[in-house]
Amino acid sequence: MELQKIILYYGFTPLPDPEAIQLWQKNLAESLGLKGRILISKHGINGTLGGDMSALKKYVRQTKEHPGFRRIDFKWSDGLGDDFPRLRVRVRDEVVTFGAPGELVVDEKGIVGGGIHLKPEAVNQLVAERGDEVVFFDGRNAFEAKIGRFKNAIIPDVETTRDFVAEFESGKYDHLKDKPIVTYCTGGIRCEVLSSVMKNRGFKEVYQIEGGIVRYGEKFGDGESSLWEGSLYVFDKRMNMDFTSQAKTIGTCEACSAPTSKFYDCDNLACRDLLLLCETCAAEPANRACIREHTRGRAAASIV
Repeated sequence: MELQKIILYYGFTPLPDPEAIQLWQKNLAESLGLKGRILISKHGINGTLGGDMSALKKYVRQTKEHPGFRRIDFKWSDGLGDDFPRLRVRVRDEVVTFGAPGELVVDEKGIVGGGIHLKPEAVNQLVAERGDEVVFFDGRNAFEAKIGRFKNAIIPDVETTRDFVAEFESGKYDHLKDKPIVTYCTGGIRCEVLSSVMKNRGFKEVYQIEGGIVRYGEKFGDGESSLWEGSLYVFDKRMNMDFTSQAKTIGTCEACSAPTSKFYDCDNLACRDLLLLCETCAAEPANRACIREHTRGRAAASIV
């Protein structure tokens, strides 16, 4: 069996005919036997795909033939071979659903007016120079931060990316508007939009990690010397990944409070919520029963 891989990517560029891009991408991915999710809007593209390494290389090469996609940073990770059940290619108003498509401005270079991109080395340098003044701001859904986050980060209590606009407009983060804020998310796309949303609402010094947690973890890992701690939630059957064997387990079982970084699906097939459980508690049917207090799961989540 050929080596299996997963690619994670996005690109912001004006797409006057998203439906034409959808048809091209669907035909391309199907012809290569790839599965996963691709979202397309007039602002760009966002995808996560899994399959044979050779097929993914062909996909990357042909996708980069589009003038607007030549600068896309494709992030690679190991796959299991059955990471996604099917291929879905959809056109939406937003490739990341913040509920504010009208305020996003995109040109050939990407989002206009977003946060300053920092490479992983520059993130550490900023913290070394300005210390506790720097605020890490999690741009993901709150459940993702239960198993991994940047140390001392602010974790907004949001179930979906749509909740961020209301969070900022509530005034609860107004005291941060003059501080250096480093936004972060899985692969970077949510922070492209989040940083723009924040700047539009008066936050003055906003940064985003170039390539997201994935690129930072590849560079600095998840050990004691890294600013990142714990595991990274991912949007496929793996549900989490560690950058090194030194990863600290910061999640706690919802049933017994034991350390864990493993999410499980609710046993109710109609429920899309996730449960954070240790292996022992996950083996008990009562702990996977459907209840109102579930951790909000993948149905609410963005891809990257």
